[in-house]
Amino acid sequence: ESWSMTIRTIRDGRIGSSSTGDPDRWMECLDAALASGRIATAQEWGGLPVPDTAMFSAPSADLDLAVDIGNAVGMVEDLLAGAAEHPVDIIGGGVDLGRSHRELANTNGVAYNMERTIAAVSLEAIREQSTGYEFDASPFLADINPRAVGEAAASLAYRSLGGDRVDTGRYDVILSPIAAASLIGNILIPALSGRNVKAGRSFLADKLGDQVFDETLRVYDDPHSPGRGSTAWDGDGVPTENLVFVDQGVLERFAYDLRTGYRYGEESTGSAVREGAGEPGIGVHNLVIDGLRRSDMGYGRAISVHSVVGAHTANPFSGDFSVEISNPFWIEDGEATRPLRTAMLAGNVFEMLREIEGFGMDDRRIGRLTLPSIRLNNQQIIGK
Repeated sequence: ESWSMTIRTIRDGRIGSSSTGDPDRWMECLDAALASGRIATAQEWGGLPVPDTAMFSAPSADLDLAVDIGNAVGMVEDLLAGAAEHPVDIIGGGVDLGRSHRELANTNGVAYNMERTIAAVSLEAIREQSTGYEFDASPFLADINPRAVGEAAASLAYRSLGGDRVDTGRYDVILSPIAAASLIGNILIPALSGRNVKAGRSFLADKLGDQVFDETLRVYDDPHSPGRGSTAWDGDGVPTENLVFVDQGVLERFAYDLRTGYRYGEESTGSAVREGAGEPGIGVHNLVIDGLRRSDMGYGRAISVHSVVGAHTANPFSGDFSVEISNPFWIEDGEATRPLRTAMLAGNVFEMLREIEGFGMDDRRIGRLTLPSIRLNNQQIIGK
């Protein structure tokens, strides 16, 4: 078990903060927060939130999830049983079961609390030089199928063996939800941050109200739906709501927390997110990417990409990226025909989101993102 506390103080627009993992040292933590506030630069501050009794509830915990070694062992056995369906070796994997309790209070009388749970499994397999990795995570144990995850990882490793070399050129590409989430999470989400917008660090800064993406694209944050980030209140204590960032390709709004909102004269959108101890920052709760669905995503010939490596190196301002594609396959008329060797995919996420050929029918939750596979035509592949 672990415990942590963060204290934030605001006086005359000067914000101080300190954290501790020892409940007996809360007074020292308060003194440190006050001290850091005294040397902070003053900013505009309009006050802390007041209690809201009309907030929606947000499903964030599985009341039946038991955090015990017996459950974990059984899930590991299921992972291995799934992997045993293919002739592979296991490199690693694991099971995570957790329960947390969160409280937020301020001097205006706000006193909120919530429970969160997590069930997660992962497995990596190898067949000669070919590897495969799969995972799943949810607040709800019933969503997790360890055997299916183990089988999927082993199947990827086995089927990827002996891949063909792909020549450098332009190809139609189908990004799995995992691959798409890696690129979108590292580029689009920071671009929607009001702090980055006001600091001139967002490609979208001067495009509010413009048609910037594919006309079918919709991007919205739904904090009240079941998910990893479900919550009725954000990290500042502001009630959350459904936020539409992009509708039919038109950029509708940016995300703000209290601190950034007050500084620039904007209203908080309830987008303050806390990850562990420390001050909140602007983020998303349950971001959904949606658009025109197609049941024939694999028409003609295309390269399917299971995952990418190196998305964190993408340029969050320009949107440019160059990533290694993992477990690629030729797709011909909807069927995976041949594995391909690892290659590079290069492009620009903002251009990619303007040129979407279609979304699959396979919604998947990846962290705080929910999205389907995405087909993109005429993309640059660099063979190795």
